[in-house]
Amino acid sequence: MEKEVFKELCPKKNGRYINPHVADTGFGPLDVLLWKLGWFSDPAEQKHVPKNCIYPPIIDAFDPEKPSLTWINHDSFLIKYAGLHILTDPIWNKRCSPFPFMGPKRTHPPAMGLEELPRIDFVLISHNHYDHLEKSTVKKLFQANPEIQWIVPQGLKGWFYKQGISKVIELSWWEQCHPPSSIPIKVTAVPAQHFSGRRLGDKNKSLWVGFIVEFDKSKTLYFAGDTGYNPIHFKEIGNRWKNIDLSLIPIGCYIPRKFMSAIHIDPEQAVALHKEVGSKLSIGMHWKTFQLGDEKPHQPPYDLHLALQKSALDPATFRALEPGYAINW
Repeated sequence: MEKEVFKELCPKKNGRYINPHVADTGFGPLDVLLWKLGWFSDPAEQKHVPKNCIYPPIIDAFDPEKPSLTWINHDSFLIKYAGLHILTDPIWNKRCSPFPFMGPKRTHPPAMGLEELPRIDFVLISHNHYDHLEKSTVKKLFQANPEIQWIVPQGLKGWFYKQGISKVIELSWWEQCHPPSSIPIKVTAVPAQHFSGRRLGDKNKSLWVGFIVEFDKSKTLYFAGDTGYNPIHFKEIGNRWKNIDLSLIPIGCYIPRKFMSAIHIDPEQAVALHKEVGSKLSIGMHWKTFQLGDEKPHQPPYDLHLALQKSALDPATFRALEPGYAINW
């Protein structure tokens, strides 16, 4: 497996990764307590969402022989290209929590069962939070196909080894790999503005990333992972990759902004990101499955629609799909 580096990696301080363009991402125990007590609340952020508001529907002619994408739930997508099958941040569990009896519970079922998936070739993991790296899902995928190639951020390989999974490639920001495949494929980990941690004391011990996947020099996919906004990273991505065909961009978990802005973009910033990376088509993710922010359940696609109107962009270029809906790209 060839691995390349073409830029400075993510900086570290005292053995922990840091975000270079924001002072502090917050989200410590005291921050979370203050959030839950309403310290950061702003009533103006709770917009009125019209009853039965539906994102402008687009009827697609679907060709199963062409590259396709299906939104399963949250940040989990099934991507098909020339016989390859890729999953992003797979989660099928009822809760995104270290505990089976408490923590955020899903509000919408996965669009398909794990047993309905085709044979998976690659899984991309953006970071180690419980709504992106879920142990029971990982184990079931591995049991179904031990040959899956897992591509993960720096510092996560050890977690997979503990699950008995050794076919793992770790990448830091701007590192590239060319994993064995039936067609030429290149995966690059790119910056995101977020944080990591699964228990007390391990905050930022592993990295958080987005991914660029280049298929056979003909199609390019950008999976943004979880991220806040800064005016540097996404312009860099757009400058390096001039033809991004499809971007998967978060649009949920953004209210209250005083608390969430460092680590989660809002729909208006998602549109800015879409423009800065030069995406031909973007799909919204990180909404509808778990209620992780204070916005109303259907506020993300409504706010996305308003942001696209404000930017005079065609809604067909940045879409909010229903789980299970498949499109060509």
